Amino acid sequence: MSTIDIEHLQSWQNRSETRDDLIASFPANALAATLDRDEIHEIGDTLPPLWHWLHFLPIHKLSDSGYDGHAALGGFLPPVPLPRRMWAGSRLDFRAPVCIGASLSKRSTVKSVRHKSGRSGDLVFVTLIHEVFVGDTLCINEEQDIVYRALPDPDAPIAAPSPAPERSDFSRKIDPDPVLLFRYSALTFNGHRIHYDHPFCTGTEGYGGLVVHGPLLATLMLDLLRREYPASEVTHFEFRALAPVFDTQHFSVHGAYVQDNKITLWIAREDGALAMQGHATLKEPT
Repeated sequence: MSTIDIEHLQSWQNRSETRDDLIASFPANALAATLDRDEIHEIGDTLPPLWHWLHFLPIHKLSDSGYDGHAALGGFLPPVPLPRRMWAGSRLDFRAPVCIGASLSKRSTVKSVRHKSGRSGDLVFVTLIHEVFVGDTLCINEEQDIVYRALPDPDAPIAAPSPAPERSDFSRKIDPDPVLLFRYSALTFNGHRIHYDHPFCTGTEGYGGLVVHGPLLATLMLDLLRREYPASEVTHFEFRALAPVFDTQHFSVHGAYVQDNKITLWIAREDGALAMQGHATLKEPT
């Protein structure tokens, strides 16, 4: 706790910011091509779930970047003095369609800042609320969890990840490569070097390879669901990152039926580890 002034960081709670954006067709078409989808999105089309992450992007000058490519500490997010930052998970409710060509606004609020001490050292969890509106209509409500942590001790034992389920009802194999990671970084204006700078990733950060973006993994889970159920409408989705995925080995996306309108989704690494788990709720037929 000597380096974590939690009371100071908690003074960021309830801080809000609002961003406006025009939902253009290019980001959707670029992501569709990146996901190897043979589709064209036009004005008036509904944006697939999670693709709003291509919009309302915070932009900072190159000179304002930190050592890892992220924006320097401070501003809307609290200045957590821990070097590793990860999108740990989200819970989203899709309440109204987001259509290409519409002008929308996103209000983001810092809900909570919490400190914990684990086996790997200090952890700080920041939970954000994101609300996407078209006019006065709430389209998407999201709770996002961000976790900050110290660099790992190279001599500390590495905890074994949980194994992924062995059975699924539908699945798809993904072979990640630097081009996939570069495209997603570009589409989301994500300068974090762990996704494209191999020497930084393995040498400075101590990872086993380039890190596949957590939101890209979540997007691939709902993309699999769209491939299995093209006409489905997702009303709720939640996911949690459990272990990193690297570009050095393939991974697979899986889905399994739970009930008529509920699907469990997960990411399995090539070594059998469970990397991400999610749950989707589909709109019940009328």
